[in-house]
Amino acid sequence: MLLNVSYNDRKIKEQIDSEVGPPFSLRDRWKLGGIGSSKLAITHASIDIHNLLVLDNNSNSCSVELRPKGIIVRFRSLLETYGLVIPYYKLKVYKGQAQEYSIYKDHFCIKVAATEKSTHLYFKKLITQKTAALPTPLEEL
Repeated sequence: MLLNVSYNDRKIKEQIDSEVGPPFSLRDRWKLGGIGSSKLAITHASIDIHNLLVLDNNSNSCSVELRPKGIIVRFRSLLETYGLVIPYYKLKVYKGQAQEYSIYKDHFCIKVAATEKSTHLYFKKLITQKTAALPTPLEEL
C-alpha cells in the first residue's frame, strides 16, 4: 500500500498500524540497535513509484523503518513524503550482484544501492526480523 504520509492523519496512521504494527518502543529500539536505515539511493523503481520520483529534480533516495509486522519504505517527491507499507508476509528482498538490494511487494519494486557496510548490516537485520516474525510451517498446524 503506497500512502502519502506527509500529514498527521489518524486514519492513515491506523491503516499503517493495522498492516505492520505500531512503532517499536524505545526499549525495543535500543535492543535492536536502531530500527531505521541510513539514506539509501534508489537505482530503480516500479512505474507507480517512478512516476512520483520524476516529478522533481532531487536525488532519488529512501529510508526503511522496521515495524513488528513489516517495514515502511519512505521517500520524498516534491514536498510530500510517501510510504510504501509492506507486511513481512508480502516482503521479498533480493541481493543483486551489482551491490544493490531489491525490495518487492506485489507489483511494487524498489532497488537501492548498497555501497556502505552499514547498509548490508541493516538488510541482514531486516531479514532476521522477518524470519523471527513469520510463523514456521509447524506452528501453523
